[in-house]
Amino acid sequence: MIGVPDLLTIAEALARVLERVVPLDVEDVPVGAAAGRVLAESATATTDLPPFDSSAMDGFAVRAVDTPGGLRLVGQSAAGRPFDGAIAAGEAVAISTGAVVPAGADAVMPLEETSRDGDVVQIGDVSSGAHVRPRGGDALTGALVVAAGTRINPAQVGALAAAGVAVVRATRRPRVALLATGSELRPPGAVLAAGQIFEANTPLLAAQLAAAGADVELLPPVSDEADATQAALERGLAADVLVTSGGVSVGPHDLVRAALARLGVDEVFWRVAVRPGKPVAFGVRGGTLVFGLPGNPVSSLVACELFVRPAVLALQRARDVGPFYLPGSLAAPLRRDPSRAQLVRARVRIEPGGVVLEPLRGQESHMIATAAAAAALVLVERGEGELPQGSAVRYLAL
Repeated sequence: MIGVPDLLTIAEALARVLERVVPLDVEDVPVGAAAGRVLAESATATTDLPPFDSSAMDGFAVRAVDTPGGLRLVGQSAAGRPFDGAIAAGEAVAISTGAVVPAGADAVMPLEETSRDGDVVQIGDVSSGAHVRPRGGDALTGALVVAAGTRINPAQVGALAAAGVAVVRATRRPRVALLATGSELRPPGAVLAAGQIFEANTPLLAAQLAAAGADVELLPPVSDEADATQAALERGLAADVLVTSGGVSVGPHDLVRAALARLGVDEVFWRVAVRPGKPVAFGVRGGTLVFGLPGNPVSSLVACELFVRPAVLALQRARDVGPFYLPGSLAAPLRRDPSRAQLVRARVRIEPGGVVLEPLRGQESHMIATAAAAAALVLVERGEGELPQGSAVRYLAL
């Protein structure tokens, strides 16, 4: 891959990523398995919802014109077992919540507001339509339930099922291969020898990208050897997205970019004006998107949120891909960097005036344990001077 010398802004780099996203194939998904999937085609109601006039209360179905007064009880309507017939003048039907309102009735009087003596029910004054859920009051047949491009949440699964949608058309999940590089890496729980560290980046990235809807494969970490690095990268290039961590800077053991170039990956950019995460690389080979993330864990975290997660969502045809910034204010001043935007780890406090962001001590990119206390990444745009306490800022929720 050929390096690009100038540093891109976050927005410029993200635009170059999204320009090269080709959405994945579409497949049928049972509605019960659709949570987290992105709809490729809008889903519409197959029936009126509710499909009949139904009762909102336990009580008595009546004709409003007959109230107030004593009405003769002529039957009952239960959920799934409607009253067989129609209500005539001076009659009432006992009804349960969700049951069909009998023909002729146009109101329901709640049970607690009535009294009964044998087959006679005393009903107070009630208006037409009271406590009746009209047919189609929630949705009519053919009405939009969930639009294309929506990532389905649990409430929408319920809405689709209630509207009679058994199967949705969704984009298949992207296959993402994760590869950590570095001779010093060992799995968590292993015994560390001198100079070794635990490999934390691929579990971190896997959690981020699985939450974005990806099917993630963790490749075994690879040592800093050219042949081993190239072989591991070639395996990862079979996925829709290959994400590496480490080996993308300019040191003698940074082998990833050269190996990707030998494998035919066309580098789109290298380095972004952001702290942490500057030495991020992005390229493509065929339909595979390739991200080379820095080895420091917080740098990988930030680069994944800014560039990889949006790409994964775009592959699924998501209408909104992020990054999803929220508004807040600073609990303490922050110094700006004239050359790079910064993503500052912070705690979140909810106060009467809104979200207050408290920057953490220890912002170095290797300090992943410190990052565990953070609930936000505060965006500090590049510039001169200092952002004072109370400044309005945007942040990414972690």
